Amino acid sequence: MASLMQEIRSHLSTNASMDSVEGMEINADGKAEHLCVLVHGLWGNPKHLSYMATALQDKHRGEGIHILLPKSNEGHRTYDGIEIAGERVTQEIEDAVEDLARDGQQIKKLSMVGYSLGGLVARYAIGLLYSKGWFDRVEPVNFSTFASPHLGVRTPVLGFHSKLWNEFGSRTLSTSGAQLFTIDTFRKTGRPLLSVMADPNSIFIHALSRFKHRVLYANIINDRSAVFYTCGISKVDPFNSLGSVQCNYIPGYAPVILDPAIPVSPKEPEQLPSVYTRLAGSSSTLLSRIPIFALLLVMIPIGSFLFLLNSGIQSIRSRQRIRLHEAGKAGIGLGSYRIPLMIEDARSAVEGAFENINAGQTQEYLPAGTEEVGSQEDLSARSARRQSSISSNSPPKPFRKDSSAQSEKSDPDLGSTVSLTRTRSRQLEFPTLALTDDQFAMIRALDAVGWRKYPVHIHKVRHSHAAIIVRKDRKDFDEGRLVIRHWLEREFEI
Repeated sequence: MASLMQEIRSHLSTNASMDSVEGMEINADGKAEHLCVLVHGLWGNPKHLSYMATALQDKHRGEGIHILLPKSNEGHRTYDGIEIAGERVTQEIEDAVEDLARDGQQIKKLSMVGYSLGGLVARYAIGLLYSKGWFDRVEPVNFSTFASPHLGVRTPVLGFHSKLWNEFGSRTLSTSGAQLFTIDTFRKTGRPLLSVMADPNSIFIHALSRFKHRVLYANIINDRSAVFYTCGISKVDPFNSLGSVQCNYIPGYAPVILDPAIPVSPKEPEQLPSVYTRLAGSSSTLLSRIPIFALLLVMIPIGSFLFLLNSGIQSIRSRQRIRLHEAGKAGIGLGSYRIPLMIEDARSAVEGAFENINAGQTQEYLPAGTEEVGSQEDLSARSARRQSSISSNSPPKPFRKDSSAQSEKSDPDLGSTVSLTRTRSRQLEFPTLALTDDQFAMIRALDAVGWRKYPVHIHKVRHSHAAIIVRKDRKDFDEGRLVIRHWLEREFEI
C-alpha cells in the first residue's frame, strides 16, 4: 500500500502538467520510410517515452526512420479501454502516414513499441491495421513491449478473499480496469478482451505473427504495476525467491539483462551466519523501520481515500468519453475500425490502478496434480507439459531435476517459435502459478507466435516499472538506459 501511495503522488504530479503535453513526431532527415510508433502506458503521455525516442533517433539518424508518439490517449484517457485507445492510435498512424505521403515520403516499414498498457494498445492497433490490408503494402518489422501485462494484472491467487481483491481492483480504472483484470465481456464474444486478442484465429494474433521480430522485456523484481509472469508471458515466476537462484546475465549487459536461454541456475549452498548475527541483523532492520511504519499508519488511509475518490471521478469522465466515442462524436469514424475480429469464424464484438492495484498481493500456486510444473522452458516458448508433485501456496524454492530441453516448432502460419533454451543435464523447475484458464490459453497462443523474452533485473531503484524505459531523466535510472541500449543494439532492425 505504501508503494500505491508513492505511485499516486508520482502520477498526480505527472498529470498536473498533462494539458501542456503535445504529441511528438521525429523525422530528422526528411526521407521517412520506416515508421516507428511508441505507445505510452496507463496515466501516461508521450514524454514518458522521450528518452527511448531520442535514443532511437540518435542510433538511426539518416536512415529514414520516422518516430511517432501518439498523444490521443494521454492522461486519464487511458481509462477508456484498450479497444478505444487502440482505435485512437490507429487513426493517428493513418493520419501520420497520409501527412508524410503528401510531403512526398512513402512509408514502407512499420515497427510498434508498447510500454506497459501501451503494449496491449499496440497489439489491438496492429490487428486493425492488418484487417485493413496495411501489411500487404507495408512491411511489419519490429514489435517490442516493455513491462506490458499481456496476461492482464489479475493476481494469481486462490480462494474467496483473492477473488474479492481482484474484483475490487478491477473497479478502480473504469473500462481499462475491467479489461486488465479480465472480468469484462468484450462485445458479443462472451469473453474478456485479452482472451479475444490472444485467440489464434483473431486478427490480432495474425497481425502479430506478421512481424519479423517480436521481443519483450519484463522486470523480475520491484515492478509495482505489472509483475514478471504477465509481462514475460509465463506460467511460472523463477524470480520469486531470488536469493535461492543464481542469475545469469548477458555479457556486456550485466547485471541487468538476464540470459533468456538460462536466466537462472542452481545456486551453490552457502554457509549460514551464526544465530546471533542473524538475530542482531533482524533487530536492527526492525528498529530502523519503526518510523516508516508509524508514518504509514497515518498516510495509508489518506492515500487510499484520495485514490478511490480520484478513481471514481475519472471513471465517470471515462464513461462520458466512451459514450461520445460510440456515438461517433469523438473525431473517429467507427465504421473504419469496428470490423470482424476473427479470421475464420467472424464474430461481432461490447466495450468492455492498474498500477499497484494488486501490488500488495502474494502469488499463489496450483495444488499438486492439477496443473503442470513450469520450468525454464516456459521462458523460451515451450509448450511441453509435465506432471509434478509440488504442493505449496507459499513462494517455494526451486528444485533441481535432470532434464534435457527439446526444440519444438510452432504453427508455420503463425511464425516460428524462437528457441532460447539450451540443453542442460540439470535444470530448475518451478511450480505453476494459479492463473485462470483464459490466461493459460493466452500463454499458449502468444508463445506459438514466438517471442524473444528478456528478464530485466533493475535493483538500484524500487520503481523498476518507470526505470525500465527511463521514464524520467534520473541518474538512478541508468539500468533502464542499459535496457534501451540492448534493445537498439541487439533487437531493433531498421
